Parts: sequence; structure tokens; C-alpha cells
Amino acid sequence: MTTPRLHRKATVLLAGLALAALAGCGADGKGSPEALGTNGAARQAKVPAAPPGLPGMPPLLDPKDVYAADRPGKLSPVVKDFPSRVYVPNTGSNTVSVIDPATYQVIDTIPVGVQPQHVVPSWDLKTLWVNNNRGHTLTPINPATGEAGDPVEVHDPYNLYFTPNGKYAVVMASMDRELVFRDPHTMDRVKTVPVSCFGVNHADFSADGRYFIVSCEFSGELLKVDTEKMEVVGQQKIPFEGAMPQDVKISPDGRTFYVADMMAHGMWVLDGQKFTEPKLLPTGKGCHGLYVSRDSKEMYISNRGEGTISVFDFPKNKLTKKWELPDGGSPDMGGVSADGKVLWLSGRYDGEVYALDTATGKELARIKVGSGPHGLAVYPQPGRYSLGHTGIFR
Repeated sequence: MTTPRLHRKATVLLAGLALAALAGCGADGKGSPEALGTNGAARQAKVPAAPPGLPGMPPLLDPKDVYAADRPGKLSPVVKDFPSRVYVPNTGSNTVSVIDPATYQVIDTIPVGVQPQHVVPSWDLKTLWVNNNRGHTLTPINPATGEAGDPVEVHDPYNLYFTPNGKYAVVMASMDRELVFRDPHTMDRVKTVPVSCFGVNHADFSADGRYFIVSCEFSGELLKVDTEKMEVVGQQKIPFEGAMPQDVKISPDGRTFYVADMMAHGMWVLDGQKFTEPKLLPTGKGCHGLYVSRDSKEMYISNRGEGTISVFDFPKNKLTKKWELPDGGSPDMGGVSADGKVLWLSGRYDGEVYALDTATGKELARIKVGSGPHGLAVYPQPGRYSLGHTGIFR
């Protein structure tokens, strides 16, 4: 039996310990679970979990850099033995010129369908798809051998993308005014999404893969599309009379989308999550293609109307350089070499291809190809999988 005197001592001692514990919790303002104990931890406000990424999408190597898998020479085992080539679709010649980047020589010319627009690496990296826009076919090329396979019937394939989980191919049917989700291997139609804008052509996906931003060239609009639902969830008119948006690219940190505009002569800076009105950053006449450097620090911007390439610095958030092609030209679409040292661009109106040193902007080569060269693909490139276009790898 406890005496009254001992009971009082125990009560005072317990009260003192409780006060000391509370003082310890508040001393650093953190109220850590360790100081609060198990019950205290349960009472803390729960921090909302970040929204999960698109189901089936490989997780980013670095949450702060969507291009972390694209470092120099980091080739996937799937492509490491493929010969290094530059594939150039010639819209006026209905051919693909194949360039050996080691010699800057055209080593092959592949007949394809009518009006090839882009050469697009498949999600699994095993196939290059030539988008024969007016021929309404896709021509597969085996990048291991350089041989073309039998064309696959696909209506109005102006451009081609792949969802980040590899579940669907997305055909940009520009004249049909449709986004067509297809099987990424057979190209069988799965779902057709009609759009009210004109000229869907380029796109890029959010860091979590849950949505993508699409440019509508002929009506000067942007779309936001839910990847999993395969539905347009946002649409807006670009605040510039006569806007003609082109290439779309996301920043390394995943916070910002950039949209090239050949009539506004610059790129639009857009918050993709909020999808609020974008702001214009002037770059040069006929701003067209956007390509990120291998270290994720810079973006090369082709200004087709003036024969220049602007360089945007991501950490500094500003343009830092402008390179001029020595004899002029019409730099359009392209890509960066696997080692990151050469920027390859098609000369859309000059029947040629430009190779530029990414350190200095010096022109390394100017190579004659067919008529109307457009969305050339440098292949292989580093990355685990392809989101499409001329090579967006993650």
C-alpha cells in the first residue's frame, strides 16, 4: 500500500518529467516524433504524398532532372551496338538520307512514302518510324542494319510520340484534327481524340508523365492532354496575333514548358501544371526547334528564318549566346550527338544538313541531302526510352 507522502512525491516527479519533455519538444520548434514519442508522432499533421507518376512509367533517375538518363555516351544496352547515323527525311524527295557522322558523308538513300516529315525512335528504342504524312503510312527502319521494312498504314501521321509508360503511340494527325492513340508496335488504332484546334504537331510530357502539352500550329493554340484518360483537359489561345507554335520541350526540373513560335520569333514560357497564359521570350526570326544539351544546362534553339541558333541557359534562366551559320541557312529540326559535342539540324529550305560544335557554335559541316529535309534523327542517343519526335529520351 502506498503512503500519502510517497504518492505526493511520485505525482510531483511525474509532473516535472512531463514539463521537461514538453520543453524539450518546443526548444527547437520542431516537435520531432522522437521527442513526442509514438503517440505524439501520430498526432502530427500528415504531409500529403506527391501525386504518383503515370502507372508503368519508369521512375526518373533524378527527380530534379528529367534528362538525367541522357548523359554523354550512356547508351542503353538495346542500342549500344547500333551504328551511329543521322537519318534525314526529305519531304520533297520522299526519301531518307543516311549520314555517317564520322565522315559527314551521305552513305545511303532510302525510298519511303509521300512527304516524310519526321524520323521517330520507338519507345523501346528498337525501331525508327518514318512519318509519311501524305502517304498515310509509317515506314519502319531497323537501326541495327539501316534496312527499311514494309510500311504500316496510318492516316495523316505528321508526327509521332509515345506515352512515358510505353503503352501507346500518339499520332499527331494534323490535317485530320485528331490525336490518335495506337498500339506502339502494331500501330492499330485504340482511341481517337478529336480536337477543335488546327495543326496539332509537337508535344512534350510532364515529369510525372500524367499530362502532355501539344502545340496547334495553324490556330495558334496549346492543348493540355491527360495521358491516362486520353482526354484534352485544357485549351488556350496563345496571346499573339498570327502565332504559329512549333516544338515543345520541358525544362530539366520539370517546372516549365517552352514552346517555339516561328511567327512570334521566340519561345513561349509556360507553367504546364497551372496552364496559365504563357510569356514570350524573343530568340530570333522563325524560332522552330528546341534541343537540350547532354548536361541539362543549356537548350539549343533553331531560328529558321534568320539562320541562327540561340542558346538558353537553364540555371541562369536567360539566353546567353547566339550562333550564326556562316553562309546563312534555314536550321529546322534535329538532335544532339550521343557524346553531346555536335548539334545536327536540317536546312529545311536549302536541301542541306548542318553540324555544329556545341562548345563554340562553329559549323563543322554542311551536307547536301534531298529536297525539304525536316525532322532528322540522330541515332542512337543516350536514354532508357523514347517519347518520340526526333528523339526525346528519358
